[in-house]
Amino acid sequence: MKRVLVTGAAGQIGSELTLELRKRYCGDNVIATDIRKPSEDLLNTGPFELLDVTDKNAIEKIVVKYDINVIYHLAAILSAVGERNPQLAWNVNVNGLYNVLEVAREHGGIQVFWPSSIAVFGPEAPRINTPQNTILIPRTMYGITKVTGELLCNYYHLKYGVDVRSVRYPGIISSKTLPGGGTTDYAVEMFYEAIKHKHYTCYLKPDTTLPMMYMPDCINAAITIMEAEPSKIKCRTSYNLAAMSFSPAELAAEIKKYIPEFTCEYKPDFRQNIADTWPKTIDDSEARKDWGWQPKYDLTSMTKDMIEKLTKRFMEGRL
Repeated sequence: MKRVLVTGAAGQIGSELTLELRKRYCGDNVIATDIRKPSEDLLNTGPFELLDVTDKNAIEKIVVKYDINVIYHLAAILSAVGERNPQLAWNVNVNGLYNVLEVAREHGGIQVFWPSSIAVFGPEAPRINTPQNTILIPRTMYGITKVTGELLCNYYHLKYGVDVRSVRYPGIISSKTLPGGGTTDYAVEMFYEAIKHKHYTCYLKPDTTLPMMYMPDCINAAITIMEAEPSKIKCRTSYNLAAMSFSPAELAAEIKKYIPEFTCEYKPDFRQNIADTWPKTIDDSEARKDWGWQPKYDLTSMTKDMIEKLTKRFMEGRL
């Protein structure tokens, strides 16, 4: 029986992943935790505990209380927020992961999922079809914490046998939850503003191409890699993951097919400097070969689904 702990469950990925895990493993077997109160959906479908991941003893108490054997560790400070407060980003992202890995080591038999990011890549890495194994010299504290985390995960697997698994997520687009301070969040914001105000001011240049992924694919990747046989997991740092790549101008053009009056202007800010160090496209062939990764959504199908879902919520007064 899987007994699952989700940290950062109130966040963009956590809020949707937790609900999907509860559908699969029964609500009472998936314990949602966060430093802040989550949505009513999370509160009403299973247990919730307040948790600060920088407090190792608090993590351990929950693991023991609920007899946890799987941890999806999602609590993190994202890229744009991390540049405003790099000390906090290090504390939460690195020390929080270290605490989770230590608890997994000490209690044994605990499987850990931890998401890395395309932020691990810096300008020295190839920006087109960025390979699985390449130079990692990120220019943001968020990226630095992710490189550190990848090395920690690999070390804890090699040294202590912790079954830790990881993927490098691109920008994530969700129709249910608002973004949490990432550089790629413009994409979600553009959808919301297009439906509510028919206009959006983008903080990136129109031709800034970045890798992206729709939330259903994001959730599917996390669960698929965790359910794969251990022998199939060849990489214990973090697997490259890809679904689609597009620029703000390309997304705006796709949205205009559904909302012809939509307009977008561009006023780049500090996040442009971050985006300029990241890949444009990703080579995720190893994830596809090792554990069968396969995305379902591209720009066209994702945009159609986003517009349909957000328009419905807007008409119901819930947007």
